Amino acid sequence: MKKIILSWVLFLFCLSIIYSQDANPRPMTVDDALNMVRLRNVRMSPDGKWVFFSKSELDWEKNKRKTKHFMIPASGGEAFQFIGDAGGSSFQFSPDGKYLSFKRTVDKKDQIFVMRLKGGEAVQLTSHKNSVDSYKWSADASKIFFTAEEPRSKEEQKEYDLGDDAIFVFEGPNGREEARWRNLWVFNLSSKKEVRLTDEELIINSFDISPDGTRVVFAATKQDTDNYFHLSELYLVYVSNPKPVRLTNNNAPEGNILWAPDGKAFIYHSPSDKDFDLTHGFLWIMNPDSGEKRKLEKPNQGNISSLAWTPDGKSLLFNEGRRTNLNLYRADIATGKIHDVTNVEGTLRVLAFSKDRTKMVYSYSDFDTPPDLYASSVGKLNPIRLTSTNPWIEKELLLAKGEVVRWKSKDGMEIEGVLYVPGNHKKGKKVPLIVTIHGGPPGRFSNGFRAVFHVFAGLGYASLGPNIRGSNSYGDGLLCALQGDVGGGEFDDVMSGVDNLIEKRIADPDRLGVRGWSWGGILGSWVITQTDRFKAASLGAMVGSWTADSGPGLSYDLKHHYIGGAHWINPEDWRKVSSLWYVKNVTTPTLLLHGARDVVSTPNQAMMFFHALKEIGKAPVRYINFPREPHGFREPRHQRRRDIEEIRWMQKYIRGIDWKPWERKEQK
Repeated sequence: MKKIILSWVLFLFCLSIIYSQDANPRPMTVDDALNMVRLRNVRMSPDGKWVFFSKSELDWEKNKRKTKHFMIPASGGEAFQFIGDAGGSSFQFSPDGKYLSFKRTVDKKDQIFVMRLKGGEAVQLTSHKNSVDSYKWSADASKIFFTAEEPRSKEEQKEYDLGDDAIFVFEGPNGREEARWRNLWVFNLSSKKEVRLTDEELIINSFDISPDGTRVVFAATKQDTDNYFHLSELYLVYVSNPKPVRLTNNNAPEGNILWAPDGKAFIYHSPSDKDFDLTHGFLWIMNPDSGEKRKLEKPNQGNISSLAWTPDGKSLLFNEGRRTNLNLYRADIATGKIHDVTNVEGTLRVLAFSKDRTKMVYSYSDFDTPPDLYASSVGKLNPIRLTSTNPWIEKELLLAKGEVVRWKSKDGMEIEGVLYVPGNHKKGKKVPLIVTIHGGPPGRFSNGFRAVFHVFAGLGYASLGPNIRGSNSYGDGLLCALQGDVGGGEFDDVMSGVDNLIEKRIADPDRLGVRGWSWGGILGSWVITQTDRFKAASLGAMVGSWTADSGPGLSYDLKHHYIGGAHWINPEDWRKVSSLWYVKNVTTPTLLLHGARDVVSTPNQAMMFFHALKEIGKAPVRYINFPREPHGFREPRHQRRRDIEEIRWMQKYIRGIDWKPWERKEQK
């Protein structure tokens, strides 16, 4: 009997150990972030019964992500793989719900394919001489309109292949890199033939087809759009008489075109009907026959997306970012009034609607909830969960605690941001703080899942993401507050946020770090020239000399919006907001990260800043250049190296720790 009791006690003891191990979540790592499955290409069938989506998973051995494509009932159930390993891109349901269309590469050119929803093999539709770019179905599903770049002649292609590839910069369709004119074509599904619609020296960027299929409105430029967004204009073309009629003639960029259901007008988005103003922009309704247009005064608090007409043409549905949340709204066309359709705390991103706009599929995430897909009616939110993409995160990991925080900047302006503290943080305990500055300038931190903050929390850091002046989703007041004040008020916004957390006994004033990418790296470089309070800095894709990056980089907004005038007109204004001119003040140990193929902020910027810090010798500095990488890194091994080295730098100079990175393990 004693042996039985003893055995039972040992069993319970072992069980308690196993349970305690499962019940004690571990910190999140960089590898956990890389291993997360991502959802994309989400579409809803016109009848609202099916949802198509793709899963992107890490293939570490091949140093890339692999994608598989699925279908699932909108009423819930089990997803099944719908497209094989050949894959595709640019997925769309045909308006009659019979087909799923997509692009697939054939002989190094993207062509349009279709698959019946009832099953079967993919069928190639187009055999265009060049790659199909963007495409849309006609409302009756009889035609597909598409854009494509003009191909080279046989002789031109032969010479090009032999090395005659000189680029005449900003001549013809060229930008800083070679480009081709992009025109409009239409493919007839019954005849299986394509017909050219336009033959213009234009680069067509977006378009929409009238409900009766007789007219197309498109936005196009006469030069590559890098640094020249304001050159975009609207054109109207009749299918029966394909000579475009120009509808706008201004310095404002137009886009996001949608015909009204009755075909009498269309809506588009533009900051103004005259100039490229710094604003969240407005929706405009134009009658293409008369040219008359009307501006909707709202929405204009944040960026809008997922724009759709209701079938009666009386309303518009759209997502809009407001402060740190994202929700669905409805705009009444006649009155201009905005109505909440959803009102959740977090990020509710509508990805597709049914044809009658009564159903939708959306993703939802918040501070500690990774994105997953849900279906719901539009009139009343009644979520049906469709995916559980990364269940192990909730089961295995100790995540950070996230919240929205507010404080007053130096000039009294209210600033909001997101704060993450370690999941086991106790009130009143001061911890090291890392300030992360977002890109943009008109970016923002939202109530959504950001793996990097959970990784730093697992290492014992609090993270502050301030939505400083220049951020979007707070109306034009905050967005425009950066004009003429680059490096001034935004610096005060950051530092007042830090002081606020120090006063609340959350942040340890002796253990502060700053990091950021793009504008975040730019402002971060400015911050460390103005203060010595930070013990470490990590600056990604930064710019130190605005004059030197004007032309090589994508700095159109400096001249148009933030500094004012070109650098050859006001050189002093450009110089005095460039961190490179104050680099002698830097005492903060600085890590510089840059992609070798970055054309947004060019890698020589990091090299200049690195060289200066190295020569001055007042602060430790390291520069890591990543071959092949553009502004946003693509290769998983580079992403891991970037993140590991950033953590190593912070640990060493903020906390004095000789940190050893995690050993990467095979995915489960």
